Amino acid sequence: MTEPLPRTDLAGRVRTFVADRVIPAETLLLAGGEAGTRTMRALQHEAREAGLWALPLPTHLGGHGLDLSAYAPLAEIEGRSDCGPTALGSDLLLDALMLDRHATATVRERHLAPMTRGGSGPSFAMTEPGIAGSDPSGLGTTATLDGDSWRITGRKWFTSRAATAAFTTVVCRTAANVDNRNAFSLLVVPTDAAGYRVVRELPVLGAGGQYEIVLDDVRVPADHLLGEPGQGLRIVGERLALGRTLRCLRWLGQAQRAHDLMLTRLTTRHAHGGPLAEQQLLHSLVFDSHADIAAARALTYAAVDALTNGGDARIAVGTAKVVTARALHAVVDRAIQVHGAEGLTDDTPLPMLARTARAARILDGPDELHITTVARRLLRVSR
Repeated sequence: MTEPLPRTDLAGRVRTFVADRVIPAETLLLAGGEAGTRTMRALQHEAREAGLWALPLPTHLGGHGLDLSAYAPLAEIEGRSDCGPTALGSDLLLDALMLDRHATATVRERHLAPMTRGGSGPSFAMTEPGIAGSDPSGLGTTATLDGDSWRITGRKWFTSRAATAAFTTVVCRTAANVDNRNAFSLLVVPTDAAGYRVVRELPVLGAGGQYEIVLDDVRVPADHLLGEPGQGLRIVGERLALGRTLRCLRWLGQAQRAHDLMLTRLTTRHAHGGPLAEQQLLHSLVFDSHADIAAARALTYAAVDALTNGGDARIAVGTAKVVTARALHAVVDRAIQVHGAEGLTDDTPLPMLARTARAARILDGPDELHITTVARRLLRVSR
């Protein structure tokens, strides 16, 4: 095993909950529908009853108040399943912190408080069809202040959970003829607002959960603005740094899960007169996966330290994001190879992990964007 765990009862309880309650329900949870929703609600209730709900959320929002350093090893355990963070309430962290820091009293009462109590979750809408997600200057969704309300028109996609969310935080252009850094704002849009429409579910490599939405002259009260007008991209930047780091931690959990499956397969599968573990050609797969996970873990925890210490974390986070996404992809691929044809079927979780792994190299900015950004910063530092 290459996975370090905090020597606390809490880590063991989280591991047991994910292994015994979440992972056995994955197929039903990922299928969605009423049965999936009921099952997720039941798991969330169990997590609250077990004292495992919302571990990283601030205590005043109903969480346990664990800081990022304390929560990071637990995030790995939760992340062994894509459904783990939702079942345990930690997937609310980004939206909860964003609203807690920047929302008006009205939005906090109407949306933040119900969300953290276990009501319908949030969604976030930034990217748009036909526009490079890594270049926000091309975003065309607009919001205009009209008296005491904003009028929003545009189209967004890759909006997670839009079909079941109570509200969507939308990145809108609110100013023209100004620097792009000051042209965008964030508006909280109730999903039952007139003109808000889910156009379609957008499967990602066959898996659901992402949606395309239309905002057709949607009106929201003026006090549904987060922060000040024109400060949207700054708030998004806060969200992305933490979000990318959390993704890395969860990808580490999934990489470790794939590695564990590979080790089990090698020691229990017999072929050509003995266990696969005796085939020296396969030993390199074990070593390479161990090394990939160890390197990715070191870089991810360097990003955790950078965020915790409050300095410029952009190099650390960008590096961790690229290396961890690549590690997950490589480790899952090796595990599939060891499982042979069975690894291509849903009799194992490997196809599900493979979908996550391939998407990881694009989500929250493609590898190429982070490589260029980190390289340019390193070159500037060296001058």
